[in-house]
Amino acid sequence: MTVTIYGLECKSTRKARQWMKKNEIAYVDRNIIKEPLTIGELQAILRMTLDGTEGIIATRSKVYKDMNLDLDELSLHELLEIIQKHPRLLKSPIIMDEKRLLVGYNEEYIRQFLPRKARKIEWLKWQTKNNFLVEG
Repeated sequence: MTVTIYGLECKSTRKARQWMKKNEIAYVDRNIIKEPLTIGELQAILRMTLDGTEGIIATRSKVYKDMNLDLDELSLHELLEIIQKHPRLLKSPIIMDEKRLLVGYNEEYIRQFLPRKARKIEWLKWQTKNNFLVEG
């Protein structure tokens, strides 16, 4: 599976790249300022979110505040066109593959991109380290 990191040049995106490299996970890096997402790509991201547009819009960003957007007044297509023209409206990074999506960098949640075998090894290490043995 191909992992893609859509992001800005920000601390969180750099952390995500470093984590992927450290864990030897191949990824495609996409600077959303230099190469904005297409409407189709934005729709694909939205299909994977739990919170819809609220999950991907950076409502605390300067560009969002400057634009004074009312998300409830816009159609989805209008909003996607605005995001395409103003990619800084998106939270960064957006990390995804064919099955998983993570918006923003989170040390715990990014582990979902580890291959299953690596997650199992990590779990066993954690159990050993914490003297957590499950009898069964």
